[in-house]
Amino acid sequence: MATHTNRLAQETSPYLLQHAHNPVDWYPWGDEALGRAKQEDKPVLVSIGYAACHWCHVMEKESFENEETAALMNEHFINIKIDREERPDLDHIYMDAVQAMTGSGGWPLNIFLTPDGRPFYGGTYYPPKAIYNRPSWRDVLTGVANAWAEKRNDIDAQANNLTGHIEQSNSFGLQVLEGDVNIEALFSKEIAEIMFNNIMGTADKEEGGFGNAPKFPQTFTIGYLLRYYHLTGNQQALDQACLSLDKMIQGGLYDHLGGGFARYSTDREWLVPHFEKMLYDNALLVSVLCDAWQLTQKPLYKQAVSETLAFVERELFSQNFLEGGRGEAGFYSALDADSEGVEGKFYVWSKTEIETVLQQDAALFCAFYDVTEGGNWEHTNILNIRKPLEQFAIDNNQSVQTLQGLLQQCREKLLKYREDRIRPLLDDKILLGWNALMNTAYSKAYSVFGEPHYAQVAQENMDFIWERFTRDGQEFFHTYKKEVARYPAFLDDYAYLIQALIYLQEITGNADYLYKAKSLTQWVIDQFSEENTGYFFYTNKGQQDVIVRKKEVYDGAIPSGNAIMAFNLQYLGVVFDMLGWKERAIKMCAGLQQAVHRYPGSFGVWATIILSIAGGVEEIAIIGKNVELVRRELLQQFIPFRVLQSASQANSDLPLLASKPPSPDTQIYLCKNYQCSTPVNKVSDLIRLLKNV
Repeated sequence: MATHTNRLAQETSPYLLQHAHNPVDWYPWGDEALGRAKQEDKPVLVSIGYAACHWCHVMEKESFENEETAALMNEHFINIKIDREERPDLDHIYMDAVQAMTGSGGWPLNIFLTPDGRPFYGGTYYPPKAIYNRPSWRDVLTGVANAWAEKRNDIDAQANNLTGHIEQSNSFGLQVLEGDVNIEALFSKEIAEIMFNNIMGTADKEEGGFGNAPKFPQTFTIGYLLRYYHLTGNQQALDQACLSLDKMIQGGLYDHLGGGFARYSTDREWLVPHFEKMLYDNALLVSVLCDAWQLTQKPLYKQAVSETLAFVERELFSQNFLEGGRGEAGFYSALDADSEGVEGKFYVWSKTEIETVLQQDAALFCAFYDVTEGGNWEHTNILNIRKPLEQFAIDNNQSVQTLQGLLQQCREKLLKYREDRIRPLLDDKILLGWNALMNTAYSKAYSVFGEPHYAQVAQENMDFIWERFTRDGQEFFHTYKKEVARYPAFLDDYAYLIQALIYLQEITGNADYLYKAKSLTQWVIDQFSEENTGYFFYTNKGQQDVIVRKKEVYDGAIPSGNAIMAFNLQYLGVVFDMLGWKERAIKMCAGLQQAVHRYPGSFGVWATIILSIAGGVEEIAIIGKNVELVRRELLQQFIPFRVLQSASQANSDLPLLASKPPSPDTQIYLCKNYQCSTPVNKVSDLIRLLKNV
């Protein structure tokens, strides 16, 4: 048997560590692997996945653990394993190439490169034997190795084409606008209505959500609908947003025992999730549920927020204590879909099991959560709610309160029982951007529900980020584990962090967060800007190990860093009276507006920022000795497009808080371009003023 070495044992990514014992001679991405490829004139095989990815595990078992397959890989290729969550920059580039070649993408992503990093062939999952019109993995390896030996010119031409395509894809839908932007024409109420109609064209009006299966939460689209309703009073927008949230919370996408949402639903009805739980999905869902609760006061949304944040703290919160007793208040990345090699095994139930645990209460519980002898999925049961609690209570002659109490007790018993099962794998790396998204979710939850614990977690997490992810408060790292921070932070990391600082300032009134946000924004402008367009590259200008600097503009599973930077520039431009920043935000939105109008479902954050420009951004300042009480009350209101600052006394450095006369009462100012109307003392008076604007 051929000897092999495998260099992944020193890595921190759980995904790379899973492959550390494969007979494949894996390298992490870096100079050593690429240098060897050049030296030996071998093609590079890059395989990209992540710890919570089901098909990545399947391909590992079938192919990467197989001695003969590994021997073929080791003989003909330099093999590199990448965790897409550690290196999203490389994943974006090579995913683009595979989508151009095959028309689709996904993980595991397997792509072949020339020694200088240019892609020439690739695909996603390959089976060990040819099936379903897919060649076997060994056939692919043999075919590529032969082509490398015999058709080098063709490979070179293909690599040039694909690299050109990746560069080209940077300009999707972007128009560089010369001169001043006509705000009235580009950001009108009519445009907002076009986006609304295009969203509703894809809406599933029976089961909620948008498009067909598989169904993703699409929180940005829901957020747009909630804001569109707020602006126009269009009931259809609110109904579709709430239907989508209701169906997700009642379906199997939501973990009815432990809280938290899975990645997506494989079916139209939200019953069968892909069981992995990601930090970012839960952060984004908490944020949009807070918005929905402000508009509807629906108990279901409050319950989902509190249970989801409880899940995050129980299962995704690092509370390692370091030397000297300092805690690490960081959030882990994800929980795997599989346990004991079976997808969803940790989360599903047989009826007998439930009867054993719940005894006399089992019948009612099973009726409510759709549990049957034969099961609702692959002979087992995914808990889901078929009938709203209120209706079920009437049908079963119970009061809502009694039923709620009983179900709560049952869920707690089953959760305790479930704790003894073999758990799914935890991806325990801590990512800067995803932590910032969760930080924003905690600030939002505090705003809406006033629970001091939420504000405390947000502040502790931000302190942790500042201590562990940076040395100088400007240059940040992307990932952290075991007291080591690695990889220069990407645009998304900075954009989400700046946004989290903005929201933390809103809930605390602490202006330090704004000064930090300002200095980071300047750093992003210096390091990531694309000359002439106003947009930002994904990687900083000093990063050398990518073949192209990509610009990401889509709002996919997570928001586009460019879209969030537009929000940050807009907000901080008002806070610090920086006209250039405000103009840049508008120019960024204007350059993308045609694509956003047509496909608002792929550009949900952009659509929302365009809506804010159409509706106008309110400038609100609270000043006075009872500032905290007034701020608390104000934060509970749904005022989506606003800049909010508060302080016990005027502050000449911040235009909205400058030159306000002292007063015995706490004053609330509503301003436009720093021109403020006569202050009011009550939040209810401010709301009246806002309605008349």
